[in-house]
Amino acid sequence: MKLNLGCGHRKLAGYVNVDQAPECAPDLVCDLEQFPWPWPTDSIETVTFCHSLEHLGAEVRVFKGIMQELYRVCRPGATIAIQVPHPRHDDFINDPTHVRAITVGTMSLFSKKANEEWRTLGAANTPLGVHWNVDFEIQRVEMGLAEPYHSRMASGELTQEQVFELVQQRNNVVKELRLLLVAVK
Repeated sequence: MKLNLGCGHRKLAGYVNVDQAPECAPDLVCDLEQFPWPWPTDSIETVTFCHSLEHLGAEVRVFKGIMQELYRVCRPGATIAIQVPHPRHDDFINDPTHVRAITVGTMSLFSKKANEEWRTLGAANTPLGVHWNVDFEIQRVEMGLAEPYHSRMASGELTQEQVFELVQQRNNVVKELRLLLVAVK
């Protein structure tokens, strides 16, 4: 089974399209901040959050529940595709319904492998994978650059290293993050 969670009006063929708003006409009306979710353990092969995860889990205990339920319903090796606005882009900042910044650093906290490496190094990173008993590995990260950075990089005017430097210095360089996670079980 494949889930398109927080689908809004973006329905995907071959997926169970899920949203809490009945006016979006999802396949299933479900509040993802209420637990347990209605799917059996280890039953989901693919999950998509397309501009929806940043709307969920303003309270840490709720975000914890979301991550634990996501892990519970995913079968071993399930993929989770996440698209979110970059937290330093106006698209994230301007929308009052965006309640949680999702970053590569946020998602890396849910890797037990990374948690163990940090423990070995004595790092201060919070090992949420261990604490919350979930395990997601980041397989791919893509940055959707905003203009004019996208065009300047495509033309060769900016190198990837220069873009990374700009991301550290400025807002509105990266418009969106796209992450692919895998459930490790």
